[in-house]
Parts: sequence; structure tokens; C-alpha cells
Amino acid sequence: MEHLLLDIQKYSIHNGEGIRTTIFFKGCPLKCKWCHNPESQSYRAEIMYNKEKCVSCMRCLMKCPQKGIVEKDGFYPVPRDKCDACATCVDFCIYGAREKAGRLYSVDEVIKEIEKDKMFYEQSNGGVTLSGGEVMTQDINFILQILKRCDRMGYNVNIDTCGYSSFERFEKILPYIDTFLYDIKHIDPDKHRLLTGKDNVLILDNLKKLNDKNGKIHIRIPVIEGVNSDDENINGIADFIKDMNITMVSLLPYHAIGQGKYDRIDMEYEGTDFSAPGEERMLELKNIFERKNIPVKIGG
Repeated sequence: MEHLLLDIQKYSIHNGEGIRTTIFFKGCPLKCKWCHNPESQSYRAEIMYNKEKCVSCMRCLMKCPQKGIVEKDGFYPVPRDKCDACATCVDFCIYGAREKAGRLYSVDEVIKEIEKDKMFYEQSNGGVTLSGGEVMTQDINFILQILKRCDRMGYNVNIDTCGYSSFERFEKILPYIDTFLYDIKHIDPDKHRLLTGKDNVLILDNLKKLNDKNGKIHIRIPVIEGVNSDDENINGIADFIKDMNITMVSLLPYHAIGQGKYDRIDMEYEGTDFSAPGEERMLELKNIFERKNIPVKIGG
């Protein structure tokens, strides 16, 4: 059994406690305007193009089996509508201007990479995190095989999820998960749809069900000035979760680290007007949760 993954990241410190190995799955049902990994949105492999490395040698154009690459302003970007990600252009680009986003992995290959870092898990109380894209919309049997083997080896496992999936899938993996890193983007369903392409009804319903099943939940909220940083939204989120068994809320100030990737994958970045709230405002938002006795911190 093989499945398409975006990356396996070693020595990760932002997806749970300790040093972790993070498995990034490819494909997500949401299209967040601020997404810092746009190459993770599609459920198929894609070719990324870095024009800073391109010398316009035209080898890609000549070798492309689809004959879809054309010159544009002296460069040769990825034609998403014609590209089947065969990676022939990647193989013939000697300057490294092209790379393939997405590769098939077997369960054995994933476990082999995980086991390489077991010493770090033991020393740092770390473990494995399955992330995305969106894990919960992937092949559940592939995921279960990884989880069961991690469980037999005693590894701590987290799931990083946007929550947009059938709850039946959550129930299947629940016995093997130590912590769910659960995103909440906005409490209002209509605004959530504008920001991500989907409303939040399923997401919030799954969160309630997960709490009722005694899942260990760490809420993460990307905070964007003028988008979801208002008192009404933050109070709404706090009120929604205040009676749940939430281990922590992380307020994550917006960043534009992934903006440069959009040109590389021929996508338009819609967050150019976004910014992070100031330090004083972040502390005010933190206080909203503290007043409701909800454990909270700024940052991951």
C-alpha cells in the first residue's frame, strides 16, 4: 500500500511536545487565504518552479512530454492546467529550478523514517505528528497502519487537523492518538466560508464529539488582524470551548512565510493585506481565555 505524501520533516518542534517527526500528507478540503503551504492543498502531485534559479536554457520546454511549457516574460513557469507531474522537466533541469511536490510512500518507508529518530523522542518526550494538508481526509487504512505500528513501538502520536472530515474517521483513529492539534479559524460559519471555502458546522460538531469521546485536544487559532482578531470572534471561540476538556489554546500570530510559494506553484496569494496583531493586542486576546479559565499561550 502506498500513499501520496508531501514531506517527512525531521526535528520538528512546532507540532507537539518535544522533538518530533512530522508526516505531511498532501491534499486539504479547505483553501485558507493565508495558507503557508499552498502545495499541500491539491490531492495530486505537482511541479514547483523557482524562477530565481532558472537560466532560461529551455531544456524543460524541449523535454516536456505534454508540450505544455511555454515562455512567459523570459521564464518557464509550471502550466498547472496541462501538467501531469511526470517530473521529466525536474529530471532535466540541472539548475534545480523545478521540484516535485508529492511522492508515494509505503507504510514501511514511513515507519523506517520514523524509527530513525526514536532516540530523540526518548530524550525530549517527543514523538510523531501526522499533519497536512489534512490528514483526516486521506486513506484511513494507510493512516491506521502507521498508527498501529507507532502504538506497538510506544511512540507518542499527534494529529494536526482542521476537523473537516466525517467523525467516523476520528473514531477509528481515536485509540491511537495522544493529542489532537485542532484548528479553529473563525466561530462564524459564513465568515469561515469566506476565509477557507467551507463553513465550520462540521468542524465544530466534530470538536464537540471528540471532546465527548474524551479525546485530548489542543486548540490552535491563527490570529489575523482585522480578520478574526476581534473580541466578538475570540469571545465566541472561548465560550464554545470553555466547558470542554481543552489542554491548551495556542494563539498563533499571522505570518507570511509561505507567500513566496504561490508564484512557484502558479497560484494567487490572497493574503497580501493580512498582518499580525501587535503584542499588546495578542495579550488582550490571551486575557479573554484566561478570564474564562481556559489554558492559553501565545505561539505554538
